[in-house]
Amino acid sequence: MSIEEIRRLITAHAHKENLGLPGVRINRITDPTKPTPSIAEPILAFSMQGAKRIALADRVYDQVPGTFMTVAVDLPITGDYVRASRAEPYLGFALELRSSSIAELLVEAASGLPGILKPPPPGISINPATSEMLVAVARLLALIERPVDAPVLAPLLEREILWRVLSGPAGPTVRQIGLRDSSLTYIGRAIRHLRSNAFEPIQVEELAQLSGMGISSFHKQFRAVTAMSPIQYQKRIRLQEARLQLFKRPHDIAAVAHSVGYSSASQFSREYRREFGVAPSVDALRMRQEGEATA
Repeated sequence: MSIEEIRRLITAHAHKENLGLPGVRINRITDPTKPTPSIAEPILAFSMQGAKRIALADRVYDQVPGTFMTVAVDLPITGDYVRASRAEPYLGFALELRSSSIAELLVEAASGLPGILKPPPPGISINPATSEMLVAVARLLALIERPVDAPVLAPLLEREILWRVLSGPAGPTVRQIGLRDSSLTYIGRAIRHLRSNAFEPIQVEELAQLSGMGISSFHKQFRAVTAMSPIQYQKRIRLQEARLQLFKRPHDIAAVAHSVGYSSASQFSREYRREFGVAPSVDALRMRQEGEATA
């Protein structure tokens, strides 16, 4: 019954910009989408109806109803909704993963939780949602219709959802987000630095030092979490930003390439084609045409 109530609540309120529940997102998608690059930030994402596919480098994750995806660090992904229609839309619920909320639960729990993983776990995982999780999600979303109760009850229900996740198969991964000295936290520190300085030259030695690791260990653990090397990660960030800029200024490819850290327009074009399957000029024109068609 919980999943049916969740579907009802998402359908009724997905159009709202403000749900009155900080950190909570819902979405309703009525048509399949093309693979689209984006940056996934730490989150729990539950699928309630339909299906979506997430690609992280050479790893592909298919998410179906009754499962939740855990994203542990900022990751450059490509995602598309593969099963969505007007008759049966894709319906999803997401809860931001805040390290402070997780840390509070870990302090209170002290023991009795699954141990952390070494080496660090993959940055994305998918697990079945338990009935207890779904009940808590339904109660949390029901607060959209009872805004007077939300300030008091929403934090309690968020904690319950986090506790259910921490107590299950995804627990070791989520637990690392709340620990200051976990390997995932150290890799996350390097990732945040990479994102903040994505358009500048980077030194892997500097990232390794920032993570408190030797270069060899850092490379190994970074790839375990992100499925790519630090240089590949930076390249994905640059190319995703370039694609966004090309939508706004499709005839200025050299300037876009320079703005995201490329000194050579020809190298930018080669790497863009390798990443997105088409030359930047062709992709920019197509995006503009699609944008005008849907305007």
